[in-house]
Amino acid sequence: MKNRVTLVGNVGQAPEVRTIANGRKMARLSVATNERYKNNQDEWVNDTQWHNIVAWGKQAEAVEQKLSKGDEVMIEGKLVHSEYTDKEGIKRYSTDIELHGLLLLDKKQSGS
Repeated sequence: MKNRVTLVGNVGQAPEVRTIANGRKMARLSVATNERYKNNQDEWVNDTQWHNIVAWGKQAEAVEQKLSKGDEVMIEGKLVHSEYTDKEGIKRYSTDIELHGLLLLDKKQSGS
C-alpha cells in the first residue's frame, strides 16, 4: 500500500460508534500526537497535532470494545481526503485516516 500512515498517540475522547443503514458499524475518534523540540530561541516547545480517525466494520467493533479516552495507541491506515458543503453553503475540506490496524499500547490490555 503506497498511501500509508502510522501514528502513535493518545485517544482524545471516547470513540463515537454508530450503525449505518446496512447494519455495518462505523467509528470516529481523534488521536493526539505530541512532539517536543527547541525553537530558534533555544526554548522548549510542545506541539500537539490532532488526527481524525475513521474505522469500519470489524475495526469499528474493536475500537468500540477496546478504546477509551487517554489510551495510548498505534494506528495504521491510509489518508482519505474529502470535501463537502456546510449548512452555510461554504465548501469545506477534511482529511481523515481510515483505520486498517490498531495496537493498544497500554500494558493493561492487548491490541487487535
